[in-house]
Amino acid sequence: MRKLRKASFILASVALLSGVLTACGSNDGNGNNGGNTGNAGAANGGANDGGTKATDSGTNAAAANGGNAATDDAPAKKITISIYYPTPDLVEKRALEDDKIKRFNEKYPNVEVVKSDWQYNPNEIGIKMGANEAPTLFNTYATEGKFLAERGWAADITDLFNGYEFKDQMNPILQNQFIIDGKVYGIAQQGYVTGTVVNKKMLDDKGVAVPSYDWTWDDMLNTAKAVADPKKGISGIAPMGKGNEAGWNWTNFLFEAGGEIQTVDGGKVTAAFNSEAGAKALEFYHKLAWEANAIPKDFALGWGDAVGAWAQGRTAMVIAGPDGPVDQGLNQGGMKPEDILVYPMPKADANGKHTGVLGGDFLVINPNATKDEQEMAFKYATFDYFSDKGLESVEASIQQRKTDNKYFIPPVIQYFTDNSDYGQKVKAVYDKYDNVYQYSPEIMSLLDGKPEAQFNTQDYYAEMTLNVQSVFSKKDVDIKAALDSSAKKMQEKFYNNIKVE
Repeated sequence: MRKLRKASFILASVALLSGVLTACGSNDGNGNNGGNTGNAGAANGGANDGGTKATDSGTNAAAANGGNAATDDAPAKKITISIYYPTPDLVEKRALEDDKIKRFNEKYPNVEVVKSDWQYNPNEIGIKMGANEAPTLFNTYATEGKFLAERGWAADITDLFNGYEFKDQMNPILQNQFIIDGKVYGIAQQGYVTGTVVNKKMLDDKGVAVPSYDWTWDDMLNTAKAVADPKKGISGIAPMGKGNEAGWNWTNFLFEAGGEIQTVDGGKVTAAFNSEAGAKALEFYHKLAWEANAIPKDFALGWGDAVGAWAQGRTAMVIAGPDGPVDQGLNQGGMKPEDILVYPMPKADANGKHTGVLGGDFLVINPNATKDEQEMAFKYATFDYFSDKGLESVEASIQQRKTDNKYFIPPVIQYFTDNSDYGQKVKAVYDKYDNVYQYSPEIMSLLDGKPEAQFNTQDYYAEMTLNVQSVFSKKDVDIKAALDSSAKKMQEKFYNNIKVE
């Protein structure tokens, strides 16, 4: 999930790709306040979600400065498409998008590209579609695939995708999340596996040992407790505590404990998070707050609040799609690369896995658009994919960042596979520069990505945020009763109304 989407370490091995692919299947992932909520959050983070925000990543850079390999002639008639346009604060990304529009119009002069300032919001998409105000091409996050497809708010682009010459080189870890019942409803951009980003300098200053990358919940708790200094307003870790991203953050621990958000069987969806695993995960949050006294006194932090606190040295650890915190720390917080460590999520115990929520950013085509408009929107979305111009764009962006004394943060997962010819070319560009943030190869074999729920993900996140806040504010909370109450609410309000064919 993600608002700051969040996404950034180079998957450097085939082993990792196959491992995450095994974990993700073909569902939609990524809840978000963070862009994460997740970034996508978005978040987020997303947003998202949970939470996560797309920084100027390799994906967007590669999708902003090249020429499409398509050889078809430009359409003879006038066609207008509206496209997702980065927010005003993303100045560099806007410049890249402007350049892409210019080059696209050189190839397709009869296509007018209109910039849309609407950013996807699950609470607004129905209104936008009903009023026919949604852009021809809009951004969304991984949790929304099934939601958009079932409501008829995402065009079926199966024929366009199957006719795309590079379709077999698209990264299945991402692309499969928008393949619903064999039909394609979105175009992958970039993705992430949620991790924990650590301010190593804060640990060093307190004489706290740096834990192993193969760490556990106990390691996280002990490290957070040791580095926290409540009297000075310093926390050891800042789990997100408001917005959907709070539920998104916690879901990582549910997964690590072996739990599920929901089950689908016999055409019915059943809440499953009120399990033994769910109780164990919420009890861990209770320990962070009351046993370790390691979370912020004001725990109601959203994606931006938590990541900002980390970049400012007010908390030692934050949970997010890694690129967002790394970007803020290096390019806004004045941190040094050696002060930042990106960890996989901790495993519940020695026998567990480092499971993190798998999320990503996607582009969706408006089903209300004409066939010609849909075709040109698809061509625009993939215009720089797998192109030499895309490589030139990546390098130009890295060089510009170096000129500006800034670091370039690539996505965790790219739209292409890293072991492909194109993936190797991109990596060769990264390796030429010392301002490309490089993640420790050791973490790559530990990552275990798991997609989010298929149904009502954002509603679930919102409900779990209430439980997180309850645990952080009440020492004597009845955890199992709280989970049972939330499961009952989700079941009666949402899941009972779903029929799965």
